[in-house]
Amino acid sequence: MSLLFPSVLQAALLASGAGAMPTPEPPSAQDAAPVAEGYEARLLRARDLATSGDPVQREQALALYGDMLQASPGNSDVLLARGRTYAWMGRHAEAEADLRAVTDAKPGHADAWSALGDLYLWSDRPLLAVEAYGHWAALAPEAPEPLIARGRAHRAAGQMEAARVDFAAAGARGADPAQVASLRDSATARLATPDAMLADGYTWSLRAGIDRTTFSGDRAGWTDSGLTLRRQFERGSLGLELLNADHFGRSNSAWALDGYVSLWARAYANVRYHYGPSSGVLPRQSWRTELFQGVGSGWELSASIDHLRFSTDTEFYGVGVGRYVGNWYLRYKLQHVPGVSSGSWSHRVVVRNYYRGNADDYLEVSGSNGRSSDLDRSGALVRNSDASLGVSWTRYFRPNWGFKLGVGYSNDADGFDERQLSLALYRRW
Repeated sequence: MSLLFPSVLQAALLASGAGAMPTPEPPSAQDAAPVAEGYEARLLRARDLATSGDPVQREQALALYGDMLQASPGNSDVLLARGRTYAWMGRHAEAEADLRAVTDAKPGHADAWSALGDLYLWSDRPLLAVEAYGHWAALAPEAPEPLIARGRAHRAAGQMEAARVDFAAAGARGADPAQVASLRDSATARLATPDAMLADGYTWSLRAGIDRTTFSGDRAGWTDSGLTLRRQFERGSLGLELLNADHFGRSNSAWALDGYVSLWARAYANVRYHYGPSSGVLPRQSWRTELFQGVGSGWELSASIDHLRFSTDTEFYGVGVGRYVGNWYLRYKLQHVPGVSSGSWSHRVVVRNYYRGNADDYLEVSGSNGRSSDLDRSGALVRNSDASLGVSWTRYFRPNWGFKLGVGYSNDADGFDERQLSLALYRRW
């Protein structure tokens, strides 16, 4: 009886609803106790933010790295990650402090030496980059990547022979032969058109330029501008150009395809097609083919045909000879325009100095006289000048950012003195 009574009482209470014990509900997401994010998860989240390329997210990554270092001072993985992030943001002093802290504490940390070399190369300190990459190469004696990186640093420092040695050694360690060949070419300052022919690790490039020409007397000035997007390939490149010319109070636009292709040993070609307005200051159509062939030791021969169609057709036939001596490039080009009697002739001389020993940065002086289309990048005008002179400076102030400044003067056969100022910006990625 004593055992039965509690059971009967419980049943009665449940039937009446009195004293019912509700089944507890699971806690909501808001009420649940937060689960602490682990070290690896926080590090991965910070790295995702840092590699996004977004400035705001990179600041968030730096804050995460700072919190992690408060909890674990001197953590080499976090210092390395934060140092790389600072380097990507251009905060070179802070990046160097973090990366040096890692290499001082752990001299055998290969990734830290690699990151430190990148930082020095990006901040235009190539000799320090050579040293850092040297440590990386010693710690990874079978890998080609450290030698490629050190070769690029040698090249940036103007140490071309050392660069070629590193590139060749990288090839012996299994680096891609096409990449090695391109890198060795880039260390000889051999090509007069490095942006068009030498990819050197990037795929795209963008050029935005503007030229302003003023004249003596009462002739109004001219403005020419252009935008070129170029895609690099293993054996050359193809550029799409948008051009605009404002001359004589008339403005015309056109587009062009400009391609470079590597052919056989020491030979490449430039092929260009231009399509413009049916009438105006730009040609309706034009095309160009020029072949370059290296011969002997440092010599280069070329032959070209240019065809311009305005209301009538005009053709130019040219031959040239170039010479590479150390960091100097010299070229002479003779050009002929068939016509009445014996036609007309023009002469053009270019002297270029790769003053930093690489294929990107150079000073150039050019002069010409006679009838020529070479003075105009778009082939917009067929000029007949008594004499012309131009000076330009091309400089990459960051690995993927550069500019070109130019000035020129010409004594036109029509009696006008011309003065030209040009500016172009370069970006590659």
